[in-house]
Amino acid sequence: MSSATSQFWSQMGDGFHSNLTKSWGEAMRHFQSMDLGGLKTAQDGTPVVQFSPEKLQALQGQYFKDATDLWNQSLQNSLQVKDRRFSGEAWSTNPMAAFNAATYLLNARILMGLAEAVEADEKTRARIRFAVEQWVAAAAPSNFLAFNAEAQKKAIETQGESIAKGVKNLLHDIQQGHVSMTDESLFEVGKNVATTEGAVVFENEFFQLIEYKPLTAKVYEKPFLLVPPCINKFYILDLQPENSLIRYAVSQGHRTFVVSWRNPDESMAQKTWDDYIEHAAIEAINTVQAITGAPKINALGFCVGGTILSTALAVLAARGQQPVASATFLTTLINFTDTGILDVFIDENFVKFREQQMGQGGLLKGQDLASTFSFLRPNDLVWNYVVGNYLKGETPPPFDLLYWNSDSTNLPGPFYAWYLRNTYLENNLVEPGKTQVCGERIDLGQVDLPVYVYGSREDHIVPIGGAYASTQVLPGKKRFVMGASGHIAGVINPPAAKKRSHWLSEGTKFPADVNDWIASAKEVPGSWWTDWSNWLKGHAGKQIAAPKTYGKGQKFKVIEAAPGRYVKAKA
Repeated sequence: MSSATSQFWSQMGDGFHSNLTKSWGEAMRHFQSMDLGGLKTAQDGTPVVQFSPEKLQALQGQYFKDATDLWNQSLQNSLQVKDRRFSGEAWSTNPMAAFNAATYLLNARILMGLAEAVEADEKTRARIRFAVEQWVAAAAPSNFLAFNAEAQKKAIETQGESIAKGVKNLLHDIQQGHVSMTDESLFEVGKNVATTEGAVVFENEFFQLIEYKPLTAKVYEKPFLLVPPCINKFYILDLQPENSLIRYAVSQGHRTFVVSWRNPDESMAQKTWDDYIEHAAIEAINTVQAITGAPKINALGFCVGGTILSTALAVLAARGQQPVASATFLTTLINFTDTGILDVFIDENFVKFREQQMGQGGLLKGQDLASTFSFLRPNDLVWNYVVGNYLKGETPPPFDLLYWNSDSTNLPGPFYAWYLRNTYLENNLVEPGKTQVCGERIDLGQVDLPVYVYGSREDHIVPIGGAYASTQVLPGKKRFVMGASGHIAGVINPPAAKKRSHWLSEGTKFPADVNDWIASAKEVPGSWWTDWSNWLKGHAGKQIAAPKTYGKGQKFKVIEAAPGRYVKAKA
């Protein structure tokens, strides 16, 4: 160890052990002073937090042990900081930076341990964990130029150029209204994303209907309609030819149509959930029938698109209509009993606030939604880019998925307020006759058709238990499949990539607990798309000659080439 390093640790060591108790007390006070919304508060406004004495005692003992171990490793110059935020050489070769990072990680573990030791109901505990996670992620020394050894080293090596570029990047992102996750200048919708050939054959104020050009000489007689989420743009299903679920469906012989949602502006500020069901989902189903002449179609709903599709099917069933032969639901919540991390935001006060704010009119800005979803994974989707873009002056690499992720959409306020109350807060859709939509008392028990239900194992937006819960509501013949990875990567997993796995159970029983189903399932290497394609073909009818033209007659003539102008509108 060099004399300078020895001197540093000697200075740092003065009073170290005597200060451990003081540090522990400060950690406790800091935890209690954090903004943990939803907790009971004392008269002075500070949160009242009670801990499990046993967990607290064990945590305190672990803190003293880990702090002592950290100190001893520092003295021996053997600190190993196992976190990718501090994995660069600049951190390991700078003793002060390494010690700072290791101390931060220790304190982060302690704060998360304190969150776990809180005695409260599960929802309150989840809120506390979420609040602590947000604070811990924001407080990382890597997020600040004064403490980030890598950013400092780069600033010296570039003679300040990295800082100048970082300021330029910051000003650019302030102007565009969001943190850049990729080099957005390299992407253009319709040019290098959303490129599957097709045409817009119908439009109203809610959506454009895209029909895709067949890639096979024959197509199945029952056409196929995809309903993507309206909180994102449809081209997540058509990023590149090699990973496009839309192109895959077309290549499998399905006459394929897709709903491309309009990005709402002030003219749509009064639109409701009923409007989206009647004038979008049901209208799309009827239009596909009218264009193709097919008495029944197959349909797919993805995420919120699946919730919209299932509601539309329930409305149609209440009217005595069954125009859909089979339905696929991808990472969809229909039964909102398990909503995962998003549940921390939802309670009566929050929903009432949103209803008062925009229930009678207004827009939920797309950037508000995008920020919420980004902060569900703050290190990966927020602070990682703050460090790279601003502290290091880097331009993020091109990545089509992150370009799509930043291409946000607005939502009409009344639509959003209704959705919050009737799904996340009260779970009304699964109560027969409780909810009235489009003038009908709906009952999902009447949606009696074959369904293919897919859930992703690591999905943090639609937990696997939430996706599986649809099997307990829909009465028809069911097939449930669990894929690896998360909300998007699990879905967008083409067979040619030969990545990940999926799990299948050939039994016809669907126990109430998803873990019981998982225990009976077998792992199958590769994509679930092949299994789904085989299932869908079994419900698609006979094959007929592929159409030579788009649409049908003057009523459904080509309006413009795919992907259309609706998807290009910015929030």
